[in-house]
Amino acid sequence: MHVKKGDKVMVITGKDKGKTGTVLASFPKKDRVLVEGVNIVKKHSKPSQDNPQGGIINQEAAIHVSNVMLLDPKTNEPTRVGYEVVNGKKVRVAKKSGVALDK
Repeated sequence: MHVKKGDKVMVITGKDKGKTGTVLASFPKKDRVLVEGVNIVKKHSKPSQDNPQGGIINQEAAIHVSNVMLLDPKTNEPTRVGYEVVNGKKVRVAKKSGVALDK
């Protein structure tokens, strides 16, 4: 998967097209990611110990990884991801600027 937890991404398709956010969680087996402030859905919850009031809660839902693109750290624009081997380690590289994305 080309994105990891903590990456800055932009949504390129769907109802939230153009929005940017940080990846909160990634689910590689399902090819989905959870992005902060994107794909907000309403969840109806019954009263419980944690939420004694109950009611309707707004929360993020996962979106498909193909609908997001990594933001280039240099130009802050969406970019494709390439891979290079540096010092025996596989490192992700931004295609637009050539900057390494992994530290």
